[in-house]
Amino acid sequence: MEKEGQIISAYKFPSPNPAVELELVTYYSEGLKVKGLLAKPKDCSSTDGFLYLRGGIKNVGKVRPARIAQFASEGFTVFAPFYRGNQGGEGDEDFGGEDRNDAYAGFELLQSLPWVDKIHLFGFSRGGLMALLTGIRFPRAASIVTWGGVTDLSLTYVERKDLRRMMKRVIGGTPAKYPKRYKSRTPLYEIDKLEVPVLLIHGMQDRNVSVEHSFRLEKRLKELGKEVESWYFDEYTHYFPPVTNRKVVEDLSKWMKTHSEK
Repeated sequence: MEKEGQIISAYKFPSPNPAVELELVTYYSEGLKVKGLLAKPKDCSSTDGFLYLRGGIKNVGKVRPARIAQFASEGFTVFAPFYRGNQGGEGDEDFGGEDRNDAYAGFELLQSLPWVDKIHLFGFSRGGLMALLTGIRFPRAASIVTWGGVTDLSLTYVERKDLRRMMKRVIGGTPAKYPKRYKSRTPLYEIDKLEVPVLLIHGMQDRNVSVEHSFRLEKRLKELGKEVESWYFDEYTHYFPPVTNRKVVEDLSKWMKTHSEK
């Protein structure tokens, strides 16, 4: 019988970084065969796992090998689910609904690797809510970082007129008509269950996911006495310039590793 996160197949994938090995992995999530990208340093120095939860949906916000290799080069074994229904995987992606199980199974996949000890969660954009939901599901995670992360899906519906048609189709309607469907995808309502330290990274000029998402989460975490840190950048949008991006990746990697030692 198949287990959640069980690897079915793994094939070498061209790596943009000679110091990093990449594999295209097929794994089980709720009985579905889902795809993802696994990366690790060639020197086998990695003991920390890193679950990379991408943003977007379908072909928007696809997992980029260069980005995954960038985090692996910081000394992590990185797994990035493509989510169900993408790039040859079975099922249908549904924006934080049942596809959250692909993140949960990704955590189990990393946990099954004999050299991996602590596991960190990282979510970019829509992946922010996936990382938080995964942190609620797995309190033994070492840390969570959300970068330009969604924390309230109803707020996304209000802010992003260009996404409303997709959200109505995938989620089944509007927040006004189906509040429970949006609430179930919004980690803010369950954040009292979160025991994992959180780092919030957000550009104040972000128009894709407004900084209000991070403000709301930070306020709620502080009210509950949870461990949270925030790095807000006045001049940046959803995407940071390459030099700044590299520096933030280095800094957040150090932040994560300090939580491996606790």
